[in-house]
Amino acid sequence: MNFPAKSSTLAIVAALTVMACGKDEPPPAPAAPPPPPPLVIKLGHAAPLTGPQSHIGKDNENGAQLAVDDANAMKLKIAGRDVKFELMKEDDQADPKQGTLVGQKFVDAKVNVVIGHLNSGTSIPASKLYSDAGIPQVSPSATNPDYTKQGFKTTFRVMANDEQQGKVLGEYAGKNLKAKTVAIVDDKSQYGEGLAKEFRKAAEASGVKVVAEEHTDDKAVDFKAILTKIKGKKPDLVFFGGMDPQAAPMARQMKELGVKSKLLMGDGGCTTDFVKNAAEAAEGHYCSLPGVPLDKMAGGPKFVERYKARFNTDIQLYAPYAYDAVMVVVDAIKRANSGESAKILAELPKTNYQGVTTIINFDEKGDLKDGAISMYVAKDGKWQALDTIGGAPAATVPVSAAPATSAAAPAVPLPTAGMPMHGMGGMKGMGDTAAAQPGTATNGLGLAKQSNCMSCHTVDKKMVGPAFQSVAEKYKGQKDAAKMLVAKVKAGGSGVWGPVPMPPNTNVGEKDIETLVAWILAGAK
Repeated sequence: MNFPAKSSTLAIVAALTVMACGKDEPPPAPAAPPPPPPLVIKLGHAAPLTGPQSHIGKDNENGAQLAVDDANAMKLKIAGRDVKFELMKEDDQADPKQGTLVGQKFVDAKVNVVIGHLNSGTSIPASKLYSDAGIPQVSPSATNPDYTKQGFKTTFRVMANDEQQGKVLGEYAGKNLKAKTVAIVDDKSQYGEGLAKEFRKAAEASGVKVVAEEHTDDKAVDFKAILTKIKGKKPDLVFFGGMDPQAAPMARQMKELGVKSKLLMGDGGCTTDFVKNAAEAAEGHYCSLPGVPLDKMAGGPKFVERYKARFNTDIQLYAPYAYDAVMVVVDAIKRANSGESAKILAELPKTNYQGVTTIINFDEKGDLKDGAISMYVAKDGKWQALDTIGGAPAATVPVSAAPATSAAAPAVPLPTAGMPMHGMGGMKGMGDTAAAQPGTATNGLGLAKQSNCMSCHTVDKKMVGPAFQSVAEKYKGQKDAAKMLVAKVKAGGSGVWGPVPMPPNTNVGEKDIETLVAWILAGAK
């Protein structure tokens, strides 16, 4: 059969194409393997997000979220995998039954760590679930001593407990406030009743007579019957073990009924909402808060600024502690090089972490070592600091911080409206130091521009400017002031001189110290 020429040509081309395709060609380069998936580390956070304590619960959640954001910004890697922290947020309604339901939810979700709960009444029943599952639990704010007395190896807390706080409150009532008699009211919660118990022991040991003891609950808002009975006893103080949703109306009703006693509370009443909601009735009442006031520590105001910028609201109460609870866990994860609960748990007892609130170390039960307690008074619509009792060694506090004052000393105003300033550690950013002042870019050592270090400015005293004015006024004329200041600076490379940090690698010479001390004591003019 004859084929058209066109068809023959196409057949030849097709055959040649097949032959060409049969020639050997180098294999394509193998595709790069996809990056391993991120290692997700789940942190469960539980607090009341509905009900009368929701504002405090949200405050805790915000503090934890800010820490998670910071942890993710660290870009950690474990076994070549990027670490991603996730915060699983749950509402326990400050209710023990709901707290255990939330606890089981965390266990079922296989969270690596629990941050919480806020209340002792929810932390304690849920702690058994976490212990059985081997999940570490770090509470920012559960203060009942029983939380860490159960023998569980999984329970930790980053603030002083009620044995510490109740003791300080009871002793302060007698020795500083000079009370002879007191009426005690609690909300029957594990927190409120436990704190009232510890307060009573310490108050009676300090010579204060308990003339009345009453109970309410954490949902009540009408206390007139209780207060009418108390009024007849004419106590110097009314101690309340409970939270601010009850403390604020109690203060208002005390004013309405003409109860002349001052109200004394623990941390549950030491909130911005108390002074806001009690209004004029808040004036002159007292509260305590675990930790050192924020403005006494180098980085405190910075934390307040960051919190406000992130959440557009002021700190209520425990946010810095929730932040620290997360960061203590992150620190343990870094040391363990693992996100496994068991390995994190093995590292937590070894914690030695400079946190927002203090240096965090745990004792054998999981309690914070050397927990400080600060006292506040409501004045002009704000909580103002009075005294700090106990706490970390003085070397961790900036030189410019005032020493603990007596009860008769004037209150120290705090920079955030209505907020008790919580303890704060760490170093202030180098960009905030004296190098921001005109004329500090160059000096004889040629180092100020690079590190803003304190000792760099000792060659030309004028370069430091007003940064040391408060230090000069604080120590001028004090006995052994020079010796004390030299010891502070020489205590370590991480020491802090007033508002100007000294970087860890700063080489401060003996002569530099003596020169600067002499200048400070001369008045820094």
